[in-house]
Amino acid sequence: MARTVNEHEYAVKRAEILAATWRLMCRKGYDQITIKDILDELKISKGAFYHYFDSKQDLLEALLNRLEQEHAQIFALIVHEPDLPTISRLQRYFDRISRWKVAQKANLLSLLRSWYADENAVVRLRAQTTLLTHIGPLLGELIAQGVAEGELTTDFPDLAGTIVISMLVGLGDAFARMLLTPTPQPDALPVAERMVAAYNDALERVLGARPGSLQLIDAATTRTWFEAGGVV
Repeated sequence: MARTVNEHEYAVKRAEILAATWRLMCRKGYDQITIKDILDELKISKGAFYHYFDSKQDLLEALLNRLEQEHAQIFALIVHEPDLPTISRLQRYFDRISRWKVAQKANLLSLLRSWYADENAVVRLRAQTTLLTHIGPLLGELIAQGVAEGELTTDFPDLAGTIVISMLVGLGDAFARMLLTPTPQPDALPVAERMVAAYNDALERVLGARPGSLQLIDAATTRTWFEAGGVV
């Protein structure tokens, strides 16, 4: 008789496979990982792997879902800091997202090539849509608080959150195109810095914030991605 697996055990086993894949990415890069590598890492059978994931693409989607959940957790921590002024909470959100990405830089760079491959276009669109629909409205509520406090002056706080998330996605896409170029560009850093300055200016204009009060990404983080060793 086949052994049944309850929901908790199922979730735990999936998490173990995802954690093993994440470790392997540090050593080999996502594209170089094979299913056999994962089986050897965990000492499990091929049948056990396919009980939890249908394919390597399914595994990729699960990794991206986990990153989205971590993003949501970061936002939730910011929301529950009511003693801070709203504009400070907004900036803390952008700063923590930036630091979170930098902390996982090697693995995120490893994922980029698969993430932006043509065959994963639908997965990418679905992940971005999830981010817009889940985080956008929550960010809009925070922006509305900023308007009520007089720190922000947008007439569209209900839409501004989704617009800001769209900007984050757009800036990420622009960085990805630069990072994935086959021939590294010697002027990548100044181009990226000018792009960031434009996005930061647009952010303040959309929210009606004081000039210099908000930035999606700071100069130090930009340099981390594009200085020597940053471009893949």
